[in-house]
Amino acid sequence: MQNITRLFDFPYHALNKYKLTNCFVDKKEGQWQSMSTQEYINKANQISRALLRMKVKANDKIALISMTNRSEWNVMDIGILQTGAQNVPIYPTISEEDYAYVLNHSGAKYCFVSCDEVYNKVKSIKNQVPSLIEIFSFDNIDECENWNTLLKLGEDNANQEEVEARKSKVKPEDLATLIYTSGTTGRPKGVMLSHNNVVSNVMESAKRLDIEYGHSKCLSFLPVCHIYERMMIYLYQYAGVAIHYAESMEKISDNLKETSPHVMTAVPRLLEKVYDKILAKGYDLTGVKKTLFFWAVDLGLKYEPYGQNGWWYETKLKLARKLIFSKWKEGLGGNLKLISSGSAALQPRLARIFNAAEFGVMEGYGLTETSPVLSVNDMRNNGFRIGTVGKLLERTEIKIADDGEICAKGPQVMMGYYKDPEKTAEVMIDGYFHTGDIGEIDSDGFLKITDRKKEMFKTSGGKYVAPQLLENRFKQSLFIEQLMVVGEGEKMPAAIIQPDFDYLFNWAKDNNITISENSDIITNEKVLAKYQEEVDLANASFAKWEKVKQFRLTPDVWSINEGHLTPTLKLRRKIIKEKYLHLYNDIYGH
Repeated sequence: MQNITRLFDFPYHALNKYKLTNCFVDKKEGQWQSMSTQEYINKANQISRALLRMKVKANDKIALISMTNRSEWNVMDIGILQTGAQNVPIYPTISEEDYAYVLNHSGAKYCFVSCDEVYNKVKSIKNQVPSLIEIFSFDNIDECENWNTLLKLGEDNANQEEVEARKSKVKPEDLATLIYTSGTTGRPKGVMLSHNNVVSNVMESAKRLDIEYGHSKCLSFLPVCHIYERMMIYLYQYAGVAIHYAESMEKISDNLKETSPHVMTAVPRLLEKVYDKILAKGYDLTGVKKTLFFWAVDLGLKYEPYGQNGWWYETKLKLARKLIFSKWKEGLGGNLKLISSGSAALQPRLARIFNAAEFGVMEGYGLTETSPVLSVNDMRNNGFRIGTVGKLLERTEIKIADDGEICAKGPQVMMGYYKDPEKTAEVMIDGYFHTGDIGEIDSDGFLKITDRKKEMFKTSGGKYVAPQLLENRFKQSLFIEQLMVVGEGEKMPAAIIQPDFDYLFNWAKDNNITISENSDIITNEKVLAKYQEEVDLANASFAKWEKVKQFRLTPDVWSINEGHLTPTLKLRRKIIKEKYLHLYNDIYGH
């Protein structure tokens, strides 16, 4: 059996154990096309041989930037790592200025891009990056060298022994990848992850993945440049899972039906959108069908695992699954039994409704700096508790600091920040990584996250406010797409809200409000009164000093490209506040 200690050991393990014909499956020109594990390894070796012929040395840095997940990315990943060089994946949606910063800071020699959109951004700053020798593209772009050049250059296997020699010199504790955190403030930091950091995380996380090894399919769409999805891709290879890459975020619904996966990863924002779409279809029903639909929803929202609600509830749930929830499952491909949720806090109502419908949504927790998983729920062995991020992985240790901060120690904790010993020393104290998150561990060993340390703020009255708790509650409204709670140093909390414009316009139509522009509808008195109702309803869950006293609606759709959100859909608080400073000042009379 293949001993897995470095990231490039995973494909060889997969070949020895599963020999999949559909290791990776991409949709190209309207057809799903498979790559076998053998072809994956053959191509990765071609890339390694080509890179050696291009004089790539151990510890050189090679950047990968792709708009979508695709098998070429994985071939390049293994091809790079086998030479002892390091893969530097970069988010495709960051600014040209940040591209220049990351490529310079890492000293990248080569850059591989997916398409002309990324190529044009990199080309525009290439003259600012002295280390960058050449840009290659996966798509055919007239003026850009294609990655097939490397595959051809590596066809001759005369230097394969040199590749093997390079591989044998790579140690588990060696640097494997630099991942630049998208961050909500300041310059990206280069997180140094060793082979062992990520391999150990795969092996421990695999113990929590309740799927059938060698006979399961996944749909992958979260950015593979993010350590969460990337770690899962290695885990899927370890578990013999056929990896299907979604075409785009917009086509997930179609791709789910086409591929019928058993497992996928998701962020809470996506689950919120799926749930809202399902509810919208429910509202369109009439008569008995509508009554049954919302009876099932109400039942699902009371779900507790392990039959805790008693036999009468379980009897009704069985009926709801047969009549209603089975149709939800069909709509998402029919086979989905496990959804691993991470990156942000999952609303308990979503955990309840999706698990009632047997989607197996299991929430976990971690950071780029921890490769990433520290804890995760698992339906087996009473390892699932709603409202928590599960129990710690084996070999992971957590201590809660006096101020409530979660501090972590384990084989998955990063080597440090690249070229930044000062920032490393700020977060690595006495062997523990200080996460910046506030949390607690209950008596049964379940970890609960209560807020981000840096995002908690004090009002001028000296009361602490935890914005994430408020935001998660407010986003349960179908009228609210995004929301940011503000009020640091001010007399009261307030909110800047991006409406769910699709839902809002449908509601307006039903209420005979005929306005075509976003900027007009958010100033309509009836609309504002409706949002006040939604705010009042959410406020009921909070203490007097926490309640959102005022709000303002924004006409824009918050997005990654416009800078409102990070690539993992977290709020960029500083940028949002700057964009809507006029609304903030209006709230507080500045």
